[in-house]
Amino acid sequence: MKLGFRISNCISCAVIVSVLSFFGLSHAQNAHMSPPLQKVADVQMPGSAVRFDYQSMDSGSGRLYIAHMNAGRVVIFDTLKQQVVANLDGFNGVHGVWAAPEIDRVFASVTGEHSVAVVDSKTLRIISKVGPMDYPDGLTYAPKAKRVFVSDEHGNADVVIDATNNTLVKNIPLGGPAGNTVYDAISGHVLVGVHGKNELVAIDPASAEIIGRYPLPGIENPHGITLDPLNHLAFVAGEGNHTLAVVDLDSMKVLAIHQVGEDPDVLAFDPGLKRLYVSAESGTVTVFEESGRELKSLGQFHMPHAHTVSVNPKTHLVYFPLENIEGLPILRIMKPTSLP
Repeated sequence: MKLGFRISNCISCAVIVSVLSFFGLSHAQNAHMSPPLQKVADVQMPGSAVRFDYQSMDSGSGRLYIAHMNAGRVVIFDTLKQQVVANLDGFNGVHGVWAAPEIDRVFASVTGEHSVAVVDSKTLRIISKVGPMDYPDGLTYAPKAKRVFVSDEHGNADVVIDATNNTLVKNIPLGGPAGNTVYDAISGHVLVGVHGKNELVAIDPASAEIIGRYPLPGIENPHGITLDPLNHLAFVAGEGNHTLAVVDLDSMKVLAIHQVGEDPDVLAFDPGLKRLYVSAESGTVTVFEESGRELKSLGQFHMPHAHTVSVNPKTHLVYFPLENIEGLPILRIMKPTSLP
């Protein structure tokens, strides 16, 4: 954004900083500091220049699974070789994707067919499609129960799938549209944000029952969620008021609220560097550093269509599928500026 006026030399530096803050320019964006991330490479993605959505990183194999939503495909990117190794068809309107390497499966929300596809990660073939559901979006895998939990956003429910026989077990009514669904390995619970009610719901995977509803004051329409298992924190994005909540998963209380880009969507956390990346539909990416149980902003930057992000915890590289850069879909690979 360009400022439509001149700043007089007599204005103090403090006032200049206030003006920059008003226009959404973080400290990391001014001339005296480096941006929090720098580009490593742009890799052309297959298919047309249309919208991407969720990603799932299998850090063991180095494979990154990317939902190329409006192309109806799941792209598999080898982060070790930095190249596309497969471009799977048959995923109409795919939103969510989740790799479960412990059972050699990948699950994908085939939203255009109101179902979830089950993919054999060895053969890369679709072995089943499970449904029906209204609008499957984000999803996660609960390994002890061997169940998949799916955000049915428009169906106001979380849908449960038995991963041992690929059958639909149950619809869990949430009382409002479902945000993202994640598995908390520490508590063994599944967590889902609920729009409208502005709360975080905890589900017991074994019984497929809601065991707690927890308000998120200061958050409107909780959507994107990611976790820090070591400090047992949840980071929850407020889609409706461009905010981010830090939630203590032991007390289920909100510890802090931060401002992020307009319409935040996907979040990723790097446990090694303790970096949190918040991508927004507006294209604004906000980067935080965790200190103890608090977050410190490292700045913001903008990229077109940068609403989805993932990170490889082994290499600390950050991945942004961007639908249209000079007419091409690309995967932008970035690294923290502080790294050599």
